[in-house]
Amino acid sequence: MASIEKRGKKSWRLIVEVGYGPNNKRIKRSKTIRIEDESLLKTKKKLRDYLNEELVKFKIEVEAGEYIAPEKMKFKDFVEEWKEKYASEKLSPKTFKNYNDHLKSRIIPSFGHKRIDQITSMQIVTFLKELQKPGARKDGRGDFLEVSTIQYIYRILKNIFSRATEWKLIPINPMKDIKSPILSKKEAVKKKLSSKETLHYYDENEAQEVISALYKESSKWRLLVLGSMIGGFRRGELVGLEWSNVDFDENVLRIKNNIALTVKGIAVEGDPKSLSSIRSVDMPGWYMKELEQYYDEWIELKDELGNKWIGGEREFVFHNGYGKTYYYEHPSKWWKRFCKRHNIRYIKFHGLRHSSGTLLIEDESGENVDSLLKAIQERLGHSRYQTTADIYAHVTKKVRKRTAGKFDKFSPEKTVPNSSPIYHNSDNIQSSLNIH
Repeated sequence: MASIEKRGKKSWRLIVEVGYGPNNKRIKRSKTIRIEDESLLKTKKKLRDYLNEELVKFKIEVEAGEYIAPEKMKFKDFVEEWKEKYASEKLSPKTFKNYNDHLKSRIIPSFGHKRIDQITSMQIVTFLKELQKPGARKDGRGDFLEVSTIQYIYRILKNIFSRATEWKLIPINPMKDIKSPILSKKEAVKKKLSSKETLHYYDENEAQEVISALYKESSKWRLLVLGSMIGGFRRGELVGLEWSNVDFDENVLRIKNNIALTVKGIAVEGDPKSLSSIRSVDMPGWYMKELEQYYDEWIELKDELGNKWIGGEREFVFHNGYGKTYYYEHPSKWWKRFCKRHNIRYIKFHGLRHSSGTLLIEDESGENVDSLLKAIQERLGHSRYQTTADIYAHVTKKVRKRTAGKFDKFSPEKTVPNSSPIYHNSDNIQSSLNIH
């Protein structure tokens, strides 16, 4: 049995009976809806049809077991629903793990016991402010949390409450008008200075130094590192690369897999970071020739191992020696030891990927930069052009200045005999003032 009750001028309660409980008491599920559309409120037939349609949808939700009564739903319980129905499917394995870590350490202890429909914007603002106070950091590396960490926690809350609103569990999203925490002026200046002092990419000379050192290492590690520095691949994309996605005829590597997490020794595979990250990347002929030679070595090793091969039917290009994928952070650890061993300026492994775009841009003239940025966006798998433009702003600015500098050859000092900037400027000033 289902019915509709008018509650206020613009609100109605939908009621669905689902049977009988103890003492023969009827069990009901209810949901209040509010209508703001004035044209709908003025027309009885349209209003009645709309309410009946909402009642049918609500009844289907209840009978399918999908309806959650807000008056009984604690925040921590909704988080479990959110994980099952959204996060586990929509988020990458690594992002899902990061969300879980922050939920356990920060968010659930503060909101877990509260009813989700009673959490207010003010409570969330207070919570975010508390995270900015001394002592909020728990890892022993200082008193203050990084603003980027607080912004990450903000995004988690926004995601959860957005789903709660979207699923009609709560009528108003308490995160709606709360802005993300921002860097103070002092922090922004400090961050800017820090980024200037430490370059997070290699220029052409440093890249040559890295490549020379890589030829003193095994072909496997050389090709893996070059895959990032030349191909622009993410660490997880290289760890998850299989021979079936290597095209020697076209000199192309196809990215269809990503391993950015390992749990209890088992690689957690997922799709690349975004739809744009599923891509085919053209590689230099010399790289593919070396990769083909490495493939022959790979096959020989697999045959030699025989029953010791633990890769099964999977053929990961860069494996742990027995066919199994590397622990997802292992390339970064190897890379750090490599830099120390060869006395090379250390940047994070991800910085190799940024170096790929930098090396391409620095070799171009200013007039080609915009079209090159678009090509780099596709090569690196960025979903937005602006992301690429922001990352490589430091290089494009330098290239455009270099292009403008080409007109220095037309300077009057070089083209007009016995001229000087001062002489020409004084002539221009006299002319403009009509002084004779």
